[in-house]
Amino acid sequence: MDRRKMLIATGIAGLGVGAAALGSAAPASAAEAAAAAPAISDGSVLNFALNLEYLEAEFYLRATTGKGLADNMIGGKGTPGGVTGGSQVPFKTPAIRKYAEEIAKDESRHVAFLRGALGSAAVARPAIDLQASFNAAATAAGLIKAGGTFNPFADETSFLLGAFIFEDVGVTAYKGAAPFISNKAYLEAAAGILAVEAYHAAIIRTNLYNLGLFDQAKAISIARESLDGPKDLDQGLTRDGGMANIVPTDDNGIAFSRTPGQVLNIVFLNPKPVKSGGFFPAGVNGDITTSDNSVTNAPVY
Repeated sequence: MDRRKMLIATGIAGLGVGAAALGSAAPASAAEAAAAAPAISDGSVLNFALNLEYLEAEFYLRATTGKGLADNMIGGKGTPGGVTGGSQVPFKTPAIRKYAEEIAKDESRHVAFLRGALGSAAVARPAIDLQASFNAAATAAGLIKAGGTFNPFADETSFLLGAFIFEDVGVTAYKGAAPFISNKAYLEAAAGILAVEAYHAAIIRTNLYNLGLFDQAKAISIARESLDGPKDLDQGLTRDGGMANIVPTDDNGIAFSRTPGQVLNIVFLNPKPVKSGGFFPAGVNGDITTSDNSVTNAPVY
């Protein structure tokens, strides 16, 4: 708890989102939470995912091209917003540049697919911060000192660390959202996107492992863990005395889940129930908008 309090006090509070100690009421059981939670429509889940895809697409597109999504890919329901920060990364390793370009293409296609599936119900791209958010997250992880600057677009190593801050979150987000999807066609599509996000996370984790950035990755993992509640849902690049841990799983070899509320705790960089902060300074668009790590509304393995 002391470690978690320190992370909040030194890094996340620097964003002005009011994060403090992690004390909270004991979480309800999954059955109780499911019974108490209102029904969530397939459209709500897909729009929640679309917010996250906007974030990933903007990050990777700007890192590889210096430009973000086209104007015809950002409109929709809710409050539209611009993107702060982001620039083309001066990649020195051709393979890493190619990986980044492939991921950027996939993420932009995810945005197009979800927008097409949702049609006129698709939400607009919310305001996205790729500058102060990374400073706060890196400070919380101890990668930089309070008041310092972490620019994930400065070089390829910083880019990989920046991608790692939220790449694993996408995998757990899609898995955690799956129980809420009733339409089998949408569920199959979400499973397909989850698989792609897992490939992406493995690419980032493998490159960080090959560069020997074990301590930095572990620090980022601990920082994420400080936000999403008491369950241990995060792992670094090694485990069990140094064994490689490219694929983070539980003891059954199953990937972890995060509820939508837990995912928002991480991207808002705040362990409390809030509606904005971090990578989404004005919040996200759609029906699922409030972070909440205290109640588990879906199975967590």
